[in-house]
Order: sequence, then C-alpha cells, then structure tokens
Amino acid sequence: MTPQTSQQQLYRFLEDRFTCAQACTECARACSVRVSLVDPGGPESHERMRRLGIMCAEVCDTTCRLLCEENHQDEEGLRGRVDRCRRVCLECAGAFEDHPGAESAAAACRACAAACSDFLETLA
Repeated sequence: MTPQTSQQQLYRFLEDRFTCAQACTECARACSVRVSLVDPGGPESHERMRRLGIMCAEVCDTTCRLLCEENHQDEEGLRGRVDRCRRVCLECAGAFEDHPGAESAAAACRACAAACSDFLETLA
C-alpha cells in the first residue's frame, strides 16, 4: 500500500464518517419534529410511529455524538452502533411512510440509513 493510497483511505473514512454524523443529525431533527406533531394516546399506529420516532431520534443523536466526539474507539463497537442506527432508521422510515405528512421524516431516516451503510462499507 502506498502512502497516497493510505491517505486516500483516511480521507474517505473521514468524509464518510462526517456524512454519517450529518445524516444522523438531520434524521434526529426530522424525527423529533414529526413526533412532536403526534398526539400521545392516539391510535395504536400513531403510538407506534411516535415510539419509533423517539427511539430513532435518540439513537441518531447518540450515533452523531459518537462519530463526532470520540477519537479512540474500537472498530467493532463503532460498527455495532452504526449498524444499530441503520436498522432503527429503516424501521422508523417504514413506520413514517404509513402516515400522510411524514414523508420528509421517512426520507431523512432512509438517507441516514444509507449514510450509515456507506460508512460501514468504509470500515470493512
């Protein structure tokens, strides 16, 4: 491996990490906004969407902080947390898609899941 290849890999790692953190922030914001518009105690489908939205916002926020703040992380732990974020985002996107008006929040969740997938590929 040449120094240039190693440098290119480092740049890609940092770019994908930043993109993932940014997508997590957008997803957490979109989920928080969407959840604030749902009345607690509504129909079961609304309550499920509300619970998933809250969980997604929390997981995305935690993942963003992990990607932005911690410098010395074990790769396996990082991979597990980013993969969990990806899975939660996909589940939340599915719940949001069933509700009119939640399309932009579903899109933010899917974008975050895609950014997490890209970052996981960089780690591989």
